[in-house]
Amino acid sequence: MKHKLPVYTLALLLALGVSCTTSTREENNNAHENQPTMSIQDKLNEYAEFTLTTDVSKLSDNQKKMIPLLIDAAKIMDDLFWKEAYGSKAELMQEIPDEATRKFAEINYGPWDRLRNDEPFVEGVGPKPAGANFYPTDMTKEEFEAFDEDSKTSLYTLIKRDEEGQLYTVWYHNAFAEQVNKAASLLRQAAELADDEDFAGYLNMRADALQSDDYFASDMAWMDMKSNHIDFVVGPIENYEDKLFNYKAAHEAYVLVKDMDWSKRLAKYISFLPELQEGLPVDEKYKSENPGTDSDLNAYDVIYYAGDCNAGSKTIAINLPNDERVQLEKGTRRLQLKNAMQAKFDKIMVPIAGLLIDESQRSHVTFDAFFANTMFHEVAHGLGIKNTINGKGTVRKALKERFSALEEGKADILGLYMVTQLTEKGELDGDLIDYYTTFLAGIFRSVRFGASSAHGKANMVRFNYFKEKGAFSYDAEKGTYKVNYENFREAMYSLSAKILTLQGNGDYEGVGQLFDEMGVIKPDLQKDLDRVSAAGIPRDIVFKQGVQVLGL
Repeated sequence: MKHKLPVYTLALLLALGVSCTTSTREENNNAHENQPTMSIQDKLNEYAEFTLTTDVSKLSDNQKKMIPLLIDAAKIMDDLFWKEAYGSKAELMQEIPDEATRKFAEINYGPWDRLRNDEPFVEGVGPKPAGANFYPTDMTKEEFEAFDEDSKTSLYTLIKRDEEGQLYTVWYHNAFAEQVNKAASLLRQAAELADDEDFAGYLNMRADALQSDDYFASDMAWMDMKSNHIDFVVGPIENYEDKLFNYKAAHEAYVLVKDMDWSKRLAKYISFLPELQEGLPVDEKYKSENPGTDSDLNAYDVIYYAGDCNAGSKTIAINLPNDERVQLEKGTRRLQLKNAMQAKFDKIMVPIAGLLIDESQRSHVTFDAFFANTMFHEVAHGLGIKNTINGKGTVRKALKERFSALEEGKADILGLYMVTQLTEKGELDGDLIDYYTTFLAGIFRSVRFGASSAHGKANMVRFNYFKEKGAFSYDAEKGTYKVNYENFREAMYSLSAKILTLQGNGDYEGVGQLFDEMGVIKPDLQKDLDRVSAAGIPRDIVFKQGVQVLGL
């Protein structure tokens, strides 16, 4: 007997409070809606507050003691991300005279508005360096390419200048020795309280990793954990902040409480990865790798965000580890942050759909479809190819700073491919009309963050490509969009093949051409995005979080 996931039941349970990327590793994106006269308070109001909590009565006494330690370690990651994104938080705050601007700087981890093309909002501050604070601000790409040092492209090194102006590298565990040693100590204390033996082992190994910048063993151990109720994602992980090369990983942390029942129900979808990989709409050579099936697909309440994932727009789903070696051997773990996801749907997605989706299709924008589209975005990172077919090395290395945007675009479109396939196989409940309409509405939510970051470029390529293929129509009089379902399906398949081919070829120039042609917000769409802002619809959420909120 086959057991389908009743997605509508998930939505109901969530609504009752029982217990949910792109990004998804969500968009740490930059937007630009034409509102030059907005005050700082107006910009603050664009973030809807949401309280991060969970049912602590389900936690053991040791787990209740452990969580404050994990939160303290997360706060250290927060401090490190400030250093990577900007520099000294204390010095910046001293230079800002008013409370509202200080609060806005805290949301953005610096003086640049992450939801508006990193525009500076503090007087006297210039443009944000593309390499953030990972590289000398006066370093050119040519100088970096000529720098003869093997560790320069490591995820875990800073690039500095010596007194003679020459470049050199510093490993994170040396540059941030005091902070990582303290964080490692907190993880080891938490390990002593862990009820789950595998989780205790992971925490100890992650502590070692923070002090050595060798994360492979702890990533493998994290993938082997199956029964832990508490989870902790911590360290330098994503490379979105480095817009110069996409080489450098930024520090972040999530403290998570797993919904054990729902995680068990979601787990079955990982078993379909080999079959879905085989069915990808592209030539065989671009799908020759076998995705790992030891992956986990789990649902969580997130109770603390810190660092990169908390900057500007908030993450609602995670797909990790990023290490291709782990992915090929073990797969990845997909974490659906259900409480944050529900907040974005209720506070942002529904109002946008009410404004921009044709009235006849608004009922097809549903939370269950939003949940599934987001979930399968993360699963879809495991599909496709990790190594180029022509000897250019990994796709990540071959595409350099263009990798992240194309990879996010791949996950978006292959997530929809997975939803289509599983629905047609009878393995996923719901109607494709719901999934496709919600997908379109989700694009409008995401493109508000602009086209200058990884997710932003992916959003715009998808929107413009679908528009070119007639996947939706536009009623200029009403200012609403309507899905053309058959065209939508065909556009999904053809864009999937295009992206997979670019990745497999390691086609750096071809990716650049795609972004130049389609990775931009055009005037007609900008007018509609301005209408969304004028309607007072929030852009994103900001969290009320911590030990006191949890009542611990």
